[in-house]
Amino acid sequence: MFHVILFQPEIPPNTGNAIRLCANTGAHLHLVKPLGFSLDDRHLARAGLDYHDLARVSIHEDWAACKAALGDARLFALSSHASRRYDLQAFRSGDAFLFGRETAGLPGAVLEDVAPSMRLKLPMCPANRSLNLSNSVAVVVYEAWRQCGFAGSAKI
Repeated sequence: MFHVILFQPEIPPNTGNAIRLCANTGAHLHLVKPLGFSLDDRHLARAGLDYHDLARVSIHEDWAACKAALGDARLFALSSHASRRYDLQAFRSGDAFLFGRETAGLPGAVLEDVAPSMRLKLPMCPANRSLNLSNSVAVVVYEAWRQCGFAGSAKI
């Protein structure tokens, strides 16, 4: 359905939460090395609970390898420095969402790989720096999934 890319994530519980989110929404999680933790970190396991087996997770040696794995997916970068709100974008199945490190966001060289029109932000109150990574992932993925009619979800 969607691709979620965490570029060099640093905090295990955020990645664990993303694993759980991706398992529950059908999104494919991509982790770009280096990771700030071991994949068998107990905090990662605790946050992801028993969802590790239900999620599609790919680990990439670097950004170039991740980009190659995405193929022709439309790539959106989430950045507090973008000028366009995420909810003004029409999403479609197969879109990819790139999120930066918890402490530093996306490096300029990586952000430059994404056209300015494909850089999105989540609105926040003035003078605030950023939202929690796993919360940001959830907001974007659920909006994209909503726009696609929650395709593949359980009947309600």
